[in-house]
Amino acid sequence: MTTQDDRQVKLARLDAHTFADWVRSGAPTVLVPVGALEQHGPHLPMGTDAILAERIAEGVAAATGAMVAQPITYGYRSQQKSGGGDHLVGTTSVDAATLIGLTRCLVRSLLEQGVRHVVLLNGHYENYQFLYEGVDLAVRDLGLRADDERCVLLLSYWDYVSEDTLEAVYHGAFPGWDVEHGGVLETALMLHLEPGLVRMDRAADHEPAQLPRFDRLPVVPARTPSSGCLSAPRGADAAKGQLLFDQVVADLAADLTAELGGRPAAALAAGSVG
Repeated sequence: MTTQDDRQVKLARLDAHTFADWVRSGAPTVLVPVGALEQHGPHLPMGTDAILAERIAEGVAAATGAMVAQPITYGYRSQQKSGGGDHLVGTTSVDAATLIGLTRCLVRSLLEQGVRHVVLLNGHYENYQFLYEGVDLAVRDLGLRADDERCVLLLSYWDYVSEDTLEAVYHGAFPGWDVEHGGVLETALMLHLEPGLVRMDRAADHEPAQLPRFDRLPVVPARTPSSGCLSAPRGADAAKGQLLFDQVVADLAADLTAELGGRPAAALAAGSVG
């Protein structure tokens, strides 16, 4: 069983005995992609956040010898200044307590089975602090300390997009992460990874949303562009998506290998995960 086939890095496609052998083989790392079911305008699927998190996790797993758990595909409710708002049809959310509890259970379960390192790879901005809380509670449940080999890492993939890559993709016109919802970055990545799910003929073309610096509740729906996107995807293409994907995967894989240890890609090409 080689890790060069994406299907083989997914825990859901393994039998339990093969997984147990892998856990006993060393210091295994499991990546847990986390996304949302959230509207991304008329041109992208509602599962974009989860799709991107899972595909990036698969790329990192293939480069490091890690495995990928089934993704958490529902996320915390969309906020107007980062996802358009929870009032938009197509956004189906869970509350904070649910996401915290689910994260706590999953992390604790994986570590109790013998997994040494769990990496939560977030693809939905609003999730982060609730994932952090769930991880913190799981770590407390297990009594983990700083000198324990077992640990959990938490990250959002966009934090790995380098300044050089931003310049190559946006040519100095990056609108800022706050309004990069349904915009160039997500659209380019989807054009590279899942082009059949992208409808560029339906893409909105408008200026970035102008939103106040404060949050108002209940939200004022008229402040969100009617498309649901906070910036336009104009200029997005598959080549930019590949640049983004390759750079993020390479840098993230390097970080995980340095922090947790791992098998170099050259070794993976010749062997199995066991």
